[in-house]
Amino acid sequence: MLAMMLATTLLLSAQGQQQKMDKFIDDLMGKMTVQEKIGQLNLLPGSSVTTGESKDSPLLKLIEEGRLGAILNMKGYADIRTVQETAVNRSRLGIPLLMGMDVIHGYETIFPIPLAQACSWDLEAIEKGASIAAKEATADGLNWTYSPMVDIALDARWGRIAEGSGEDPFLGSRIAEAVVRGYQGDFGPTKMMACVKHFALYGASEAGRDYNTVDMSHLRMYNHYFPPYEAAVKAGAGSVMSSFNLVDFIPATANRWLIDDVLRKQWGWDGFLVTDYGSIAEMAKHGLGNLQQSSVMALRAGTDMDMCAEGFVGTLEQSLNEGRVQLADIDRACRRVLEAKYKLGLFDNPFVHLDPVRRSTDILTPEHRRAARDMAAETFVLLKNEPQADGRPLLPISKQGRIALIGPLADNRVNMAGTWAPTAVHDKYSTLREAMERAVAGKATVSYAQGCNFTSDEQLQRDGGFNSPTPFRDGDQLRQEALACARQADVIVCAMGEEAEMSGESSSRASLEIFDVQKALLEDLLALGKPLVLLNFAGRPTVLTWEQEHIPAILQVWFGGSETGDAICDVLFGDKVPCGKLTVSMPRATGQEPLYYNHLPTGRPVPEGATAYGKFVSNYLDVRNDPLYPFGYGLSYTSFNYSDITLEGRNASVTVTNTGERDAYEVVQLYIHDPVASISRPVKELKGFQRIFLKKGESRKVTFQITDDLLKFYNPQLEYVLEPGDFIIMIGPDSSQKNLKSTTLTVQ
Repeated sequence: MLAMMLATTLLLSAQGQQQKMDKFIDDLMGKMTVQEKIGQLNLLPGSSVTTGESKDSPLLKLIEEGRLGAILNMKGYADIRTVQETAVNRSRLGIPLLMGMDVIHGYETIFPIPLAQACSWDLEAIEKGASIAAKEATADGLNWTYSPMVDIALDARWGRIAEGSGEDPFLGSRIAEAVVRGYQGDFGPTKMMACVKHFALYGASEAGRDYNTVDMSHLRMYNHYFPPYEAAVKAGAGSVMSSFNLVDFIPATANRWLIDDVLRKQWGWDGFLVTDYGSIAEMAKHGLGNLQQSSVMALRAGTDMDMCAEGFVGTLEQSLNEGRVQLADIDRACRRVLEAKYKLGLFDNPFVHLDPVRRSTDILTPEHRRAARDMAAETFVLLKNEPQADGRPLLPISKQGRIALIGPLADNRVNMAGTWAPTAVHDKYSTLREAMERAVAGKATVSYAQGCNFTSDEQLQRDGGFNSPTPFRDGDQLRQEALACARQADVIVCAMGEEAEMSGESSSRASLEIFDVQKALLEDLLALGKPLVLLNFAGRPTVLTWEQEHIPAILQVWFGGSETGDAICDVLFGDKVPCGKLTVSMPRATGQEPLYYNHLPTGRPVPEGATAYGKFVSNYLDVRNDPLYPFGYGLSYTSFNYSDITLEGRNASVTVTNTGERDAYEVVQLYIHDPVASISRPVKELKGFQRIFLKKGESRKVTFQITDDLLKFYNPQLEYVLEPGDFIIMIGPDSSQKNLKSTTLTVQ
């Protein structure tokens, strides 16, 4: 009874708040001209507006005229204060601005790139990281972030795989929910509006090329790609960003089925939809007509805000006069934008996110940096750790003797944080070299040499699309310096891989192998016969086949954010135990891409893990089918044993025992396969996970409840159904069949 009364009270309160908001916006829109309504749909980039003649900038004039509803990527308290004061005090109706920015994995305290965060499988830490990012960004006046990116990405050639959670829809959905909660929460003064992107299917770009075509069946959309978007909007995300690509041969920005039918009607979402940068203008290149025609199509499909194309503000009034759009179309979009501002509290206090006290106390604090450092250590994935002559694994290494730190990322401040990180505060972050010297505290000597450039191609490194900030030096001299350094060492630590801007937006790669100049240096260093550890920096899965065969220890460190150096040392020297697990399949060769564990079966299969097979089966002639490192994979400084599965009704349990010598975290993973159904189903699908901490020698029973929802899928009629029958239940440390315990659950 008490619960029912509480639910009724909450419902009445929500209804009252909705009615209050509706009345406020009705009254406001009743005062607005058509031009002012269209102005709310206009989003433009910002610039400095606080000095000299810039106070009379065109941006401020647009705000005064009511022809701008939001600004993106303006950083700095003074500038943001100026434009918000202009909107409130100098425009006719005083409507405040949305202030948006790509706060992707931190504001000034930078957390690991999203792909790395996913490899922690730590939802609590991920939510906390988003909350800290929002706290810092709102302390500087921002109120809207273009994050989370929830695109499923199966092709590592696509650079923006760095911004998402990997290849799995179940894990991606849980992370999407956590990030939305962290950024947005209850819309308090330290929270900002989340923007889920890119709707939809952007991660399925053909050939792994950014901005490229996407084409797939609706069945695949619903079963594999849509779940994270749906999870994010049902978690309450206030805004969604459309994607650049086509969906059913129509640009997503103008796709009525995608925006109105799926997003709004099927999922019940009531927020506002913004385009990606200039995408309305780009519709002409898809063959959909000029800017006016494209703007009409986008508005009528349900797009509410135009980012940087100036199609809405430049053409909608003319289209209204010509009868190509209705006033109701403009009103609907305007209302959604105003509702977002209302929910953020901007009409009650336009300066709620402009607190000078918080700006000095809430950004880049020791507490925030500690959280970023702790998370970074959780994201590193130990790929290999070979025993040495004394029988002990190479890692962790001791804080004693002579350590040679070699590689283009060893003393490189700019490349620690990764893509979408502010360059203005890089000087506040430590390099790996600086962190290592602190960590050993005089107990060991650390000698450094750059060793090589990122690539032997000077033109690529200096003038490539990623605009390398690293000077190009004489390669032979670098090599000789590295060999001299290594000859004097007891152990060699190599910091190699990608430069930060080699992944992210507009950073597709046709080859995923380590650059030749880096591999050549590794060969020279290995020839010295010293123990060697490879720290592989990357914003995507890369090909480490040669490295796996030759290098005794490999730690995948991604780009760990502002605290990367200290976090690497925490794991390298054993102060923390690596616990990251891959959320992407790492290939043996680039030609395997797109590569993912939850693929459909084939009529001529090759057994998982098979190393020898003939022709006329689904295989390559020159490389095995399976990944080098599978989804869910990650080693530890300890070991774990899994019991067989016990079934009690719908509950599946295993007992996990820490059989090693270190206390550590383990990620226990649940997979399900539906062997007989009305459509072909994936060979296995992640349907649950638990991150547990076990002391050495400790055992724990881990139980998963197999709910109906875990067994459902979309059938050819796009109905979400549970079909009775047998289901294979698998539990283990990763997705590799050899490591999974299995049993059968029968559902009547």
